[in-house]
Amino acid sequence: MHPGHVFLIEEAAKLGDVYVIVATDKNRRFYSGEAPIVPEQQRLEVIKSIKNVKDAKLGRHDNDTLKTVEEIAPDIILLGPDQKFSVEKLQNALKLKGMFNIEVRRLEKYYDKYKLHSSSSIKKKIVEQNKKKV
Repeated sequence: MHPGHVFLIEEAAKLGDVYVIVATDKNRRFYSGEAPIVPEQQRLEVIKSIKNVKDAKLGRHDNDTLKTVEEIAPDIILLGPDQKFSVEKLQNALKLKGMFNIEVRRLEKYYDKYKLHSSSSIKKKIVEQNKKKV
């Protein structure tokens, strides 16, 4: 969890109730090629504690994102600026499943108030500090 996530949640709250799907460890490895540092249950607990989050749950272990969307039945899906989903492909997949009324948007702006505003910037800083120790 970092300031970029909080910013995304704050922006989503301007659109309505916020439901967050936390990636499973398995899916995190699949999409990023790396195992998560923080385990899924711990990430879920942190997300649930954020003031603008109405509810949060783990994604499905079978990676059926559309089934999860169907269960929540949102009006809008707001993707983060660097989330690895195509807005167009997601919208088309929703339509194929009969979910015509869900709007898919992407938050275009990054939150960069702080230098360590994203997972990649935090990891980069950790690597740099560890190189200095070696």
